[in-house]
Amino acid sequence: MHGVTGRMGMNQHLIRSVLAIRDQGGLALKDGSVLVPDIQIVGRNADRVEALAKRHGVDRWTTDLDAALANPEDEIFFDAASTQLRPALLRKAIEAGKHVYCEKPISEGLDEAVEIARFARERGVKNGIVHDKLDLPGLVKLKRLRDSGFFGRILSVKGDFGYWVFEGDWMPAQRPSWNYRKDDGGGIISDMLCHWRYVLDNVVAPVKSVSCTGAVHIPERWDEADAPYKADADDAAYATFELEGGIIAQINSSWCTRVRRDDLVTFQVDGTHGSAVAGLHRCFSQHRVNTPKPVWNPDQPQQMNFYDDWEEVPDNMVLDNGFKVQWEQFLRHVVEDGPWSYSLAEGAKGVQLAEAGYQSWRERRWVDLPELEV
Repeated sequence: MHGVTGRMGMNQHLIRSVLAIRDQGGLALKDGSVLVPDIQIVGRNADRVEALAKRHGVDRWTTDLDAALANPEDEIFFDAASTQLRPALLRKAIEAGKHVYCEKPISEGLDEAVEIARFARERGVKNGIVHDKLDLPGLVKLKRLRDSGFFGRILSVKGDFGYWVFEGDWMPAQRPSWNYRKDDGGGIISDMLCHWRYVLDNVVAPVKSVSCTGAVHIPERWDEADAPYKADADDAAYATFELEGGIIAQINSSWCTRVRRDDLVTFQVDGTHGSAVAGLHRCFSQHRVNTPKPVWNPDQPQQMNFYDDWEEVPDNMVLDNGFKVQWEQFLRHVVEDGPWSYSLAEGAKGVQLAEAGYQSWRERRWVDLPELEV
């Protein structure tokens, strides 16, 4: 596991996924055996890596990636480090015969993403990229509604993501400074449009084209050493997508907005027969027979409480941590060829959408997404 001293890699992948699988006694397989992950943490800073390993009872750690990849008993390489480093790391791991799993995006550019996906296929290694939001309880319920025909004909999607990330001067920032520097691979379009591609493709309908405008709303921020720096990467993106079937989706992504909604991200799907709004964990629906009939009257305060007319979609089943669910799926894919849909080729589609988003912003026009040949 490489790059797990960072916030995302440590919390979501190491602690809440792989260590959680280990600590629950392993993963039950079809043949009755149990798979227990044997973890080795790899990183550049020996003190940080050793401290992390000791804190969580991980016996093996190293700063020597080449030596780690040379060990034939370690079959999987996972990366959650910098996007700029990822293509070279994945190639090196694939050349060493490892199955690879990584955070998104695969790379900063589409050509490189397609090249790595093809290389993994040609070498015959199992491969995957994190599609964590698909296993969030809120989106699981939203997809369940779609699959049941609840919406009728889907008309549109409204998504709202983000929160206020402090500049770092009087209040420490809650995201790393590289996110806001273009040369370091920062930018909310490259970060979030990769997510919105697989969310829309899998929960609603495939994305066909995009119109996107980005912005650098906060041009100066303060880094981890309290030093000011030029924040030149986009910190907000306002995108409209055309989906298969003529569905229109609008998603705002911003690190410069204050939250007044049910969650840090919400998706509303409107259809001829019903609508639903999902956050990370909860989902509320309104069928056409339960839809109120408001009348526009700007001359008096609104008397209706529109929240009262929505019904919560129940869990109906235990929904585990989305990252952990996908780790379990990938481990089964590796050891018993279990079903797996989230290949590096699928990850390349996210890079394609991000690249198209930047092109749309730059050229101020709609950009179509051709079928990828991977």
